[in-house]
Amino acid sequence: MAKTSKTNEAVNLKVNEKKWSKELMATGWTVIPNIIIERQQALGLDAVDINILLHLAMYWWSADSKPHPSKSTLAKAIGLDPRTIQRHIARLEAGGLIKRIERRIPSVGSKTNIYDLSGLIKEAKPYALERAQELVEKEAIKKMKAGKKGKPKLKPVETEEN
Repeated sequence: MAKTSKTNEAVNLKVNEKKWSKELMATGWTVIPNIIIERQQALGLDAVDINILLHLAMYWWSADSKPHPSKSTLAKAIGLDPRTIQRHIARLEAGGLIKRIERRIPSVGSKTNIYDLSGLIKEAKPYALERAQELVEKEAIKKMKAGKKGKPKLKPVETEEN
């Protein structure tokens, strides 16, 4: 299974290299479910929120290691004031889409917050299930239409001679 997964990953990378170029893909890439982009308005996300989420996703390397970039890192990358980033993150948290986890070390002090995106995942899941059902139905219709194609079935025509 692991070998198949690595093979699929290599094939996908090549496909993405064809789209984006080998040079761009070599600098890294980020995965974010399409449904979050498609349903951003329904999720209550504006363009800045999406940009913040894209950056958080960029720093989220594995399921058990949540992202923890600083607000100033996000602000610099997006081109906004750190206070603007802070307000948007607070709004995302108030909406239950993200959760900030403070990291305080007694002898050192505060470190960057950890961001838990499980609220966003929970809120987006119904839209994903709805979209998945639409795709299943669309595929069924496509198969049904494909089954109808081909040579027409000829039936003998009854005439007076028969």
